[in-house]
Amino acid sequence: MQRIKWIISLSALLALLGSCGISKSLKDRPNISAYDPKIPEIIKTSDSSFVYSKNHLIKNKQGLWELYVSGDPLQRGLITGALTEQLFQHQEEIFLSKVKQLVPSKTKRYLLKKFLALYNRKMYKNIPEEIKVEIWGLSKYASEDFDYIAEPYSRVLYLHGAHDIGHALQDLALVGCSSFAAWGDKSEDGSLIIGRNFDFYAGDDFAKNKIISFVDPTEGHKFMSVTWGGMMGVVSGMNEHGLTVTINAGKSKIPLVAKTPISIVTREILQYAATLEEAVAIAKKRQVFVSESILVGSARDKKAIIIEVAPHNFGVYDLPNSNQLICSNHFQSDAYAQDKNNIKQISESHSKYRYERLEELIGNHEKITPKIVVDILRNKEGLKNIDIGYGNEKALNQLLAHHGIVFKPEKGLVWVSSNPYQLGEFVAYDLNEIFKDSLNPRTNTPLSFTNKNIKKDSFLYTQAYQNYEEFRSMHDQIKQAVENDQHLSLEFLEKFKKLNPEYWETHYWIGRYYYNRKYYLAALNAFKEASKKEITTVPKEALVHSYIRKLKHKLK
Repeated sequence: MQRIKWIISLSALLALLGSCGISKSLKDRPNISAYDPKIPEIIKTSDSSFVYSKNHLIKNKQGLWELYVSGDPLQRGLITGALTEQLFQHQEEIFLSKVKQLVPSKTKRYLLKKFLALYNRKMYKNIPEEIKVEIWGLSKYASEDFDYIAEPYSRVLYLHGAHDIGHALQDLALVGCSSFAAWGDKSEDGSLIIGRNFDFYAGDDFAKNKIISFVDPTEGHKFMSVTWGGMMGVVSGMNEHGLTVTINAGKSKIPLVAKTPISIVTREILQYAATLEEAVAIAKKRQVFVSESILVGSARDKKAIIIEVAPHNFGVYDLPNSNQLICSNHFQSDAYAQDKNNIKQISESHSKYRYERLEELIGNHEKITPKIVVDILRNKEGLKNIDIGYGNEKALNQLLAHHGIVFKPEKGLVWVSSNPYQLGEFVAYDLNEIFKDSLNPRTNTPLSFTNKNIKKDSFLYTQAYQNYEEFRSMHDQIKQAVENDQHLSLEFLEKFKKLNPEYWETHYWIGRYYYNRKYYLAALNAFKEASKKEITTVPKEALVHSYIRKLKHKLK
């Protein structure tokens, strides 16, 4: 974190010196003269239902917000902003309210503003004009509370790169997405089926208001995606032709300048590609600033591939004689065979472990069905079904996912998880039905097809789940106690250990607490216990063993 602060301080100082590039970036605005600037007048029919013409936002009984938006780029942005204003401003609050806590000084916040302008100075050149127009319309509904970070339009642009930065900065990389596809004789009916967990974590509140967005643009293809207030990019989605995209982070260096956010690349693919070849062509023409895998499924091609993008590399992983494809957080194409970052990611992270677990679980089934996909996405055990503790990053279900999703592209079907995590009901949507009559779409009624829903995970009704939720709360408390040198009772520590005993971090944080309090023998025993568990990465394993060595030396 100190290194990050140093980079921000240095960059902010450079920004203060002025730059033609920064000035152009801050002044850049999309040309909206060709579009309808009419401000939508929203009709609120209830606390969870909002309508404008044939556009609407409604909350279904599973707690998912369903958004249907149509029109030209400016109208789509304005309508999305008007319908989702409360959700949009709430997400901004979640993302940005911590800035005041972390940077309380007005002077430092001014420097941060300059840094953001410097860092994002090339982003405006790398986002399609159409999407900039949409974002311009959306930004009219941004909160005024965060203008000290950037004015609304620039701020919303910056936030579209937040996902990329979250992947790149190790301190923020709370991600371990997993996805897979099956087709041919591996699926129940021979058609393509895809599942993925989106494990991007930005706090519990971030995932509470998921939006299932259905977009009917004046140009390009109609598409759906799982998103949140203020987000016009795509992290998981499918278009009317059965082309799907999901993104999985790769190992990235800390980027020095922002270019095209990954979610904008995938948004463009969904809107303008109907085949794998078209998807590859779009991805190739964009300059990204982090490394990412894009798993693309195609109803027309009846298979899936992985497009692997990085600032200075590009690869396509295609298995011509296979009936399945697996993607975690490392690259697999020949283009990255000698890539040092990727080799390190495979050897040191939990990506390979989850890849092998997916292989294992898929291999347990002769034919893959939507229910089996959901069962795999919800799986909490490690390789060979060993208990690795709840919340372990080596598990496919880390119990923190923003969403899980299942696609059947050739049937036009999608299932999206409801809260909490991937454990809630998977809600079914039929894109053929939703988009078949774009002139007279269903308004003021949910778009889901509940007779095809997949039931909640029975784990929700167990004592183990209750224990895990209590463990999470206590986990935050013990971390705070370690950071602030606060006292915890022996009863607290014993209960904490019993709530999630197979998770390595349980014992690690008890060890950290005892170490800070100079109870060295108790700390040593805790770290030894942590070392026996399934630790997520090589650096974390090394950290545990470094404490063991230190403590043994102290106890001599």
